[in-house]
Amino acid sequence: MSLKLRDLIRQVRACKTAAEERAVIAKESAMIRTAIREEQEQYRHRNVAKLLFMHMLGYPTHFGQLECMKLVASPHFPEKRIGYLGMLLLLSEQADVLMLATNSLKNDLHSENKFVAGLALCAIGNLATADMSRDLAPEVDKHLGSAKPYLRKKACLAMARCLTKCPDMVEDFVDRVVSLLNDRSHGVLVTVVQLMTRVLVMDRECHL
Repeated sequence: MSLKLRDLIRQVRACKTAAEERAVIAKESAMIRTAIREEQEQYRHRNVAKLLFMHMLGYPTHFGQLECMKLVASPHFPEKRIGYLGMLLLLSEQADVLMLATNSLKNDLHSENKFVAGLALCAIGNLATADMSRDLAPEVDKHLGSAKPYLRKKACLAMARCLTKCPDMVEDFVDRVVSLLNDRSHGVLVTVVQLMTRVLVMDRECHL
C-alpha cells in the first residue's frame, strides 16, 4: 500500500542527496500508478494530494490528471476540494481531459453549498477554454446576481475569464456587470473593477 502524505513528506525530508529523493519519488509514483490502474477509489484523494506535493517538487505528475476529474465529480466535499486543487495545479487549458470537467462544473454551479459552487467558479476563472466559456457563461451570470457576496465576487473573476476567451459575449453581459458597480460589498467591488478593466481593455483592442 502507498504511503500517507505526511509519511511521504517525512521520507523526502530525510533524504540526504537528490538521488535518494528521486528514488523515493519514483517508488511512490509507481505505487500511485498501480492504485490508478487498479481503481483503488478509497486512496484516490490521498494519491492526488501526494501528486500535488510531487508537482511542487518539480516531478512529472501528468498521469494523475484523470484522477482529479474523478474527484471533482465526487459527491463528497473533501474529495471534491482536493480534485479541484489538483485540476488547478496539474492541468492547463491545453489539457485534453479538461473538457471532461464541463458537466461536473455545471452541476457544481447549481449546488446549494456555496463552497462547492465557489470551487467551480474558481476553476472556471483559471482554466476555462473558449468552448467551456460559451457553455458555462450563463451559469456564471446567475451567480453574478447571487444574494451571497462570496459567490458574486468569484463569479466576477470567472466571468472575466469567460469574456476574455469569448469577447463577442461582452454585449450579452455588460448590463449585469455595470449594475454590480453599486454593490455594497467591498470584496465584490474589487472584483467588479477587475472585470470592468478587462472589458475595457478588450474594447480598446477591438478598435485598434
